[in-house]
Amino acid sequence: MSLSSLAVFVALSAVAAYVQTVTGFAFGLILMTGVALGGVMPLPDAAAVVSALTLVNVVQMMSQGWRHIAWREWRLCVVASLPMIFVGVAALNWLAAERVDLLRLILGAAVAAASLSLLKPIRPGATQPAGWTYNLAGALSGLMSGLFSAGGPPLAFRFYTSSLPVAAIRETLVSVYALNAIVRLGVVFASDVRPPVAAWWGLIAVPVVMATTAAARRWPPPMAPARLRMVVAALLAGSALALAWPALARVLAA
Repeated sequence: MSLSSLAVFVALSAVAAYVQTVTGFAFGLILMTGVALGGVMPLPDAAAVVSALTLVNVVQMMSQGWRHIAWREWRLCVVASLPMIFVGVAALNWLAAERVDLLRLILGAAVAAASLSLLKPIRPGATQPAGWTYNLAGALSGLMSGLFSAGGPPLAFRFYTSSLPVAAIRETLVSVYALNAIVRLGVVFASDVRPPVAAWWGLIAVPVVMATTAAARRWPPPMAPARLRMVVAALLAGSALALAWPALARVLAA
């Protein structure tokens, strides 16, 4: 990784950490989208580094509390999420080797879906959803975690439309993110397709992620949460279009 690519990766890590700390998700999506658009490193290598940085971010977020975790919902998500991580990692390695443009299309679609989920109003106090909906959200999250180290959107959408209080939602989400990141890293290191040593220079972003996470907690943005979510949604939607449109044109022309 060149010095310029490393600088871009560190800057993207700071932005992603700030947004996730404020909104509760989008770390992996922002970082992976930036990597794909900038060609900073191959997506499978970036996904492994992003998993490590995600773990740093969520552990730091959980350092201030984990006692409000909704254990029933946590178990429903995890039991469906963990097996799908293996599927996602295998699909990523195949697509990166054989169908790079299709991989970019899938990432663009995931980013677009995330932007739409950010526009969903937070409604704590709504009717408690059925258990299978948490299984479904967990399975989709595991698949996205395996593919892009970005399993937040399905879970965030499911939890933020439940009857759980906000504190329980945030702590449950980040605890699932942490477990997914640990499992994904284990899958990568146990496989024959490991990122080269050069890719791990991205871990130089760890202190930046930690500092940005602390800053986001201490100095939240001077705007209403709903407005912030709209801004992030617009940025994600634009990134999704920039990712998917060239890839779609090449797929159709093939």
